[in-house]
Amino acid sequence: MAEIEKKPVKIVETALRDGHQSLLATRMTTQQMLPIIEKMDRVGYHSVECWGGATFDSCLRFLKEDPWERLRKLKDGFKNTKLQMLLRGQNLLGYNHYSDDVVEYFVQKSLANGIDIIRIFDCLNDFRNIKTAVDACKKEKGHAQVALGYTLGDAYTLEYWKDLAVRAEAMGADSICIKDMAGLLTPYKAEEMVLMLKETVKLPIEVHTHYTSGVGSMTYLKAVEAGCDIIDTAISPLALGTSQPATEVMVETLKGTPYDTGLDQELLSEVSDYFQPIRDEALASGRLNPKVLGVNIKTLLYQVPGGMLSNLVNQLKEAGQEDKYLEVLEEIPRVRKDFGELPLVTPSSQIVGTQAVLNVISGERYKMVPKESKKILMGEFGQTVKPFNPEIQKKIIKDETPITCRPADLIPPQLPQFEKECAQWKQQDEDVLSYALFPVIAKDFFEYRAAQQTGVDSAAADKENKAYPV
Repeated sequence: MAEIEKKPVKIVETALRDGHQSLLATRMTTQQMLPIIEKMDRVGYHSVECWGGATFDSCLRFLKEDPWERLRKLKDGFKNTKLQMLLRGQNLLGYNHYSDDVVEYFVQKSLANGIDIIRIFDCLNDFRNIKTAVDACKKEKGHAQVALGYTLGDAYTLEYWKDLAVRAEAMGADSICIKDMAGLLTPYKAEEMVLMLKETVKLPIEVHTHYTSGVGSMTYLKAVEAGCDIIDTAISPLALGTSQPATEVMVETLKGTPYDTGLDQELLSEVSDYFQPIRDEALASGRLNPKVLGVNIKTLLYQVPGGMLSNLVNQLKEAGQEDKYLEVLEEIPRVRKDFGELPLVTPSSQIVGTQAVLNVISGERYKMVPKESKKILMGEFGQTVKPFNPEIQKKIIKDETPITCRPADLIPPQLPQFEKECAQWKQQDEDVLSYALFPVIAKDFFEYRAAQQTGVDSAAADKENKAYPV
């Protein structure tokens, strides 16, 4: 085994994306972010994750903000720090696959508006679904980071992850991220996996985890000692619970060692002081539920990401079936197995979770089946690591023939049609992409924006939109 290189570890700050997505339902506004940017820019982060995931949806749907305008303002403020985003491969930031021309245009515009690093993943780890985005990122001279969606199961061996890493490097990835979206990566597994990756590929290795199961900081420490180059952390008011380990804790832990981040705790303390009132207000209003701040070891038992847990509680509450919570948790691994033992990350986590809820509250498994469940079993999201349960597949798709090709191969170019449909509201090129991802919500936002510009109240401003769980 090659000797592990001991070197300073780089930090990605997630407060402006995953931190508030995990704890505050992605409700932090651009105006709340802007006053602290100049100080954050002096910290010396490797990058600041600030876009992608649910931020785009929440900007339009709940905050009545233009996500592209937010990105431009952040870019203006971060003069020395790279900006990073999360992209769901062929799904972009939505829940369905898009044609290649839409994916290429979205990547082009993301980089043109200020993104430097794009973390690209697929919810099934089907790399056919990320190649277009990776190629587009490389073409535009962006940093393409390929993420391995970490999960547990018989099929997910070290050889499986090794094969993905080799394919990612061959695809042209600039770095690789172990994306542990549910807090399933335990410390010694992290060490084992990082050691394997460092021996397999020549790319920088980043580790991303959530604190949901309580092991996150220890996982990072073992990953760092094994040679990982970058870790994702959140400033302490937006850390822990279902978010990331705290930035200041990891900086202090590594201080004075060969892995010393070199970040200034005094400056980090000032950044923390800024976000503390935002946390306090969210706690007081109920936006931040104390339940998501504790350790939930059920994450390791049922492999349920933190955000998915809160969605399950809400779904059961709305159905008046809160007493069925444990039954649903036990049903999730069974549905996951029926669906090919897929990783649980947006959108697959929501689909599996919703199906488990329906299986329990209807009293019969697969009596009620959302169209998204059928899409998975039809192969419309891609290929799973294990085959589907043939009986369940037959019950749901009947005599239809599932697809085996890359799903986007069956999608003709969509951009011209989106341009046509969006023409009456278009004020910038990027509006077409907002419309492509979320047509109804984008239309409401465009009408609200027009009303604001003319000083007229709009019904769209008051319209309540029911969110697909993000």
